[in-house]
Amino acid sequence: MKFISILLALLSGTLLWLGWPTYGFAGLLLIAFVPLLLSEKRIRSSSAKRKAGHVFLHSYLTFFIWNIATTYWLYFSTPFGMWFAVLVNAALMSLVFLGYHLLARRATQGAALTFLACLWISFEYMHLKWDFSWPWLNLGNGFSESTSWIQWYEYTGAFGGSLWIWLVNIFVFLSVLGFRESAPISKRKFIIKRVAVLLSLIIIPISISQIVVFELPSLPKGGGTEVIIVQPNIDPYYQKYDTTNDSIVKLIMRLVQPKMDRFTDLIITPETVFADNVRLSQLEQLEYDRSVNQMRAALYDYPDLYYLGGISIAEIFTDTTRITSQTNVARDGRTLYNDYNSAIFFTATDSLQVYHKSKLVVGVENFPYKNILQPILGDAMLDLGGTVATKTTQKERSVFQIKNQVKVAPIICYESVYGAYVTDYVKNGAQFLAIITNDAWWGNTQGHQQHLSIAKLRAIENRRWIARSANTGISAIIDDQGNILDSLEYNTEGVIKGTVYPKTQVTFYSTHGDYIARVASLMCLLVLLFSVFRRGKLKRK
Repeated sequence: MKFISILLALLSGTLLWLGWPTYGFAGLLLIAFVPLLLSEKRIRSSSAKRKAGHVFLHSYLTFFIWNIATTYWLYFSTPFGMWFAVLVNAALMSLVFLGYHLLARRATQGAALTFLACLWISFEYMHLKWDFSWPWLNLGNGFSESTSWIQWYEYTGAFGGSLWIWLVNIFVFLSVLGFRESAPISKRKFIIKRVAVLLSLIIIPISISQIVVFELPSLPKGGGTEVIIVQPNIDPYYQKYDTTNDSIVKLIMRLVQPKMDRFTDLIITPETVFADNVRLSQLEQLEYDRSVNQMRAALYDYPDLYYLGGISIAEIFTDTTRITSQTNVARDGRTLYNDYNSAIFFTATDSLQVYHKSKLVVGVENFPYKNILQPILGDAMLDLGGTVATKTTQKERSVFQIKNQVKVAPIICYESVYGAYVTDYVKNGAQFLAIITNDAWWGNTQGHQQHLSIAKLRAIENRRWIARSANTGISAIIDDQGNILDSLEYNTEGVIKGTVYPKTQVTFYSTHGDYIARVASLMCLLVLLFSVFRRGKLKRK
């Protein structure tokens, strides 16, 4: 029995891996949890001691395989960070599954499975909110390469995909159990009925997706917004932080000048393309920075052409009244500084506008639970790639306006992984999304491909076109259905010149956000309370 249970756990981990983008077939996710559920059922029904421990270890095997096979690429930026992310995330997933096992021993199978689906979605929701945020493997992301299946994400967001996966997995699991218990004479009829329902659970959502696409409004008449997307292809380990901002201006202009004309509206460059920290005592001084004004001068002959790109800023001061929870202390113990990963937006003559990245990479850009952990750990943090520091954020999602009244969202790197977070830009008026990122830390692996793929979900959820500028790639133009219309290969220097089409309508998901996760969290609590209360009543009887 033990050997079979282990094989079932191995099978689930393998199916989750083979179902994950960008190399997998997403349909496998719809059955990937069935072997693990069967493994848990075998353990629960056995006479083995310490069943909870067996369930935890078997599920850990499943989730370890899934995590390491799909996010191994973190190793190329930091081995320690990869192992921490894999081991801890697999443990958290296993605790969720253990919670299901413990309830299943005390409640009905239906109540326990409902609890499992709701608890898992609640766990994914937590991964969007807490300081150790790592939503990369949230199940709804698994359909990012099968966008024709999930056009209804404009109503549900990615949590609709998570719910779909659990509904189908639970149905298949219950069907397997039912088949075992059905009489031999009726097994054929049972299979026919269950297969018919299963096909409906798969085909109906995909059919709805096709209907949603059919009913989408056509592109607006007239021209869209002409953009030039820059991919400078600068190695972040050996070149990026040793390159002066003056040299970056020259590189950008060398790439864009052959493509610029009077119809061009916007130049987009990657995250921290100006990587040589601009040191200021007040943020307002950025307006007078040498590299900013060199860029302005380069655009002088195109007064209506806007520039949007990334910059590193260090705001240095000694006034202790300006200290916040995100302020860093220099090695001398006296100098204070706020460290910003920002996007800047300007023309040759207009005032400069700034947005500060606010959804931060754990350990690289923020210290999780700093007030609690820093006294214990000191300045030890996880380095998942990039510059280790606590970044300073802002509360509101800024949008920048081009002179023709079009508004663009400056989404910086990791922020694009957060569905409801991106909707805040849309609520503030963004008509298309600009994603600026540097995915070069992981080399030519699945990392940068998955990050690009996830961006497609944001396009569908908000029905917004995306212009994506990535340092070493993959830069792309994505339409509002999640289709990549143009792209530059990884590790290639160049530009994309194309048109994005601003849109003003706001989707149901953009308005209501992650309502599925909020409802699931409430249901999880209600099922738990009901099961405990009901068991208490049965004991008293």
